[in-house]
Amino acid sequence: MSTFNIMIVGVGGQGTLLASRILGNAVISEGYDVKVSEVHGMSQRGGSVVTYVKFGDKVYSPIVDKGEADIILAFELLEAYRALPYLKKGGKMIINDQQINPMPVITGAAQYPQNIKEKLSQVCDITVVDALSMAEKAGNIKAVNVVLIGVMAKNTDIPYETWTDTIKTTVPEKFLEVNLKAFDLGYNSKQ
Repeated sequence: MSTFNIMIVGVGGQGTLLASRILGNAVISEGYDVKVSEVHGMSQRGGSVVTYVKFGDKVYSPIVDKGEADIILAFELLEAYRALPYLKKGGKMIINDQQINPMPVITGAAQYPQNIKEKLSQVCDITVVDALSMAEKAGNIKAVNVVLIGVMAKNTDIPYETWTDTIKTTVPEKFLEVNLKAFDLGYNSKQ
């Protein structure tokens, strides 16, 4: 297998790092070589957080360069828009239909871009889901990350059981039930 590149983008506090751990552990379970790299912006203040997950027979570097991402998993609309240059031709974006205003928008120094979904759909293959509502239905709005992992998992060759087993070994016990529900809601959502 050649290298497969996934970029996870969101803002601080959305669980991008847990999502990358679940993804990385699931892929390791399937016998692939995996490299994960985290790039933090002002994550403590709601800034951008980017994680790269690369896997294949042999992976030498965790960094995903522009035009290399097979999948971009975006936890927020503006972060999806910002990540577009990294998507390769024929790649796919899975996007949480949520707007989280960055600090410049909050302070009035900038405006949140309009029509992001429409702009992205004109240039690439996108799947937009209301992961926040699904996470709420699962029992915790912080489970958006695992809802999105579920949506992505449905689009991979990795078996369902590998994903759920990985969640069981990666997520703390007290959050396990909510995260398994969140995963199932994402996995079984209509796309």
